[in-house]
Amino acid sequence: MNDALLSGNVDFVCLGIPGIATIWAKTQGGLEVKAASGFNFLPLQLNTRNPNIKSLRDLTDKNKIALPAVKVSMQAIILQMAAAQTFGEANYTRLDGLTVSMAHPDAMATFLSGAGEIDNHFTSPPFIQKELERPGITKVLSSVDVLGGPISFNVVATTTKFYNENPKLYAVFMKSLQEATEFINRDKRAAAEIYIKMTKDKSPVDDILKIINDPQIEYSLMPKNIMKMVDFMHKSGTIKVKPTSWKDCSSRTCTTCPEVDALVVSDRAAAR
Repeated sequence: MNDALLSGNVDFVCLGIPGIATIWAKTQGGLEVKAASGFNFLPLQLNTRNPNIKSLRDLTDKNKIALPAVKVSMQAIILQMAAAQTFGEANYTRLDGLTVSMAHPDAMATFLSGAGEIDNHFTSPPFIQKELERPGITKVLSSVDVLGGPISFNVVATTTKFYNENPKLYAVFMKSLQEATEFINRDKRAAAEIYIKMTKDKSPVDDILKIINDPQIEYSLMPKNIMKMVDFMHKSGTIKVKPTSWKDCSSRTCTTCPEVDALVVSDRAAAR
């Protein structure tokens, strides 16, 4: 996605927090990739099938943790943050050696099979819910436990060049994104039906609706808890440049929200 964005082949991408923090830091003084909007709040959760694992302190060298990408994914960084909280800041990489890069569907299949060394999965919805339906699968920790609240799972990003050269198109895109978000929140069953139609998911509508209605899942264009992760990434050396606030990473100026790291849809582009 980053290559496509920087080459101009796409205009917007959907990134996790490590992704936007990294590409923002690397493109300063150039194309300057910034966030256009938040997208959603989703919990990330470490599940286990091992009855002996109740906390991170119970993990041994024999326990492997599947996650999307070692060291750089949101799950990997939250695991490092949790390790720092549990074992001391100097030991934030203590659990890195237990992690294995696997796509969520493959990781869930391996995790639930009961075979192999993958007895833990750090994942996101809908895999969290599907795994917890199995007897013997339990939660070890979640992103909410580590961060003290919900975090934006994705942000929508674009380049400053595109933002400056296409103000009307940018405004139309943002308005459409806002309308789509409001539609989901207004009629979640209809949203679930559209999801199944578009993805050809075989799950019953009620199963998807149950996930969408999870109180920890929210669709909103206002990010939350972004800077906690960005600060940790800078402190641990993952990114070399740290924004002074979330506004530095945004392609728009927030004039209506009081929180430093809050971002809402503004009229700036539409006013041009």
